[in-house]
Amino acid sequence: MTVIVVMGVSGSGKTTVGTALAKELGTVYAEADTFHPRANIEKMTAGHPLNDEDRAPWLAAIAEWIGKHHEDGAVVSSSALKRRYRDVLRGGGDVWFLHLHGSRELLAERMKTRSGHFMPVSLLDSQLADLEPLEADEPGATFDITLPPADLVASALKAFQERA
Repeated sequence: MTVIVVMGVSGSGKTTVGTALAKELGTVYAEADTFHPRANIEKMTAGHPLNDEDRAPWLAAIAEWIGKHHEDGAVVSSSALKRRYRDVLRGGGDVWFLHLHGSRELLAERMKTRSGHFMPVSLLDSQLADLEPLEADEPGATFDITLPPADLVASALKAFQERA
């Protein structure tokens, strides 16, 4: 079965949308942050962006999770900023990307108002600089985060169910 990867930079609503989407689908949801090695969390908490080498074990762990027996599908979040990162995730199995996209201003505002998350607003620009939008040959769709979460989930479900 297909695993939906809810992707986007920090503050885009991956957890909110991913959790709601998994509930609608009656399947399991996995939060990408739980796959990070402790060193990655510490690095980001200190305000330092991750590089490709830092992200490699994290992406491999998510891909491994994707490859596990998800007979009813599943939903997982991941920033999946670069195409080559998404290629790693696709190596785990059949995936469909739900890209949550919004303006820097809205993303920064969301990051400032959330509590209990390690990612500082100062790292937003580095994520936006790394972000490579989905390409035409990548399975998935992009959605505007100005939509209410329920509308995002409904639109994503419709696009997912209508995929070729």
